[in-house]
Amino acid sequence: MKRIATFYKVSETEYLKVGKKEDYESVCLPKRATSGSAGYDFFAPFSFTLAQGESVKIPTAVRCRIDEGWVLKIYPRSSLGFKYRLTLDNTVGIIDSDYYFAENEGHIFIKMTNCGNAPLSVEKGKAFAQGIFVEYGITTDDDCLALRTGGMGSTDKK
Repeated sequence: MKRIATFYKVSETEYLKVGKKEDYESVCLPKRATSGSAGYDFFAPFSFTLAQGESVKIPTAVRCRIDEGWVLKIYPRSSLGFKYRLTLDNTVGIIDSDYYFAENEGHIFIKMTNCGNAPLSVEKGKAFAQGIFVEYGITTDDDCLALRTGGMGSTDKK
């Protein structure tokens, strides 16, 4: 396996803009459950319950340094999608390699909606999403030299 990324916590100062100190202190960085797992589990920094149709935006306190040419794709944890029809509000989260250098320290947020028929409860510290690293290419005539200056959603604001 090629090692192309490292997870870190955002600074406490950055997290406290959107979260609580006690949640920050207990954050667990993403990790794989088994050596054959493609996905890195993201763990809930706090407990939450979603009724049918409800959404939650999770500040994970996680950032990721990713080698150029790779992207981190975020999905709901398979079992939660299957059992509860838990979906990401943007269908698939895309974490670009340059997001690490964003104004918000590359803080990864995950917004999810329970599209199922039953309430979903996730306890603090339990896996709720997964990230998979994927290599990508660019076109032969690509001449993009722009650099990221903002955080999430900033690349269309130039």
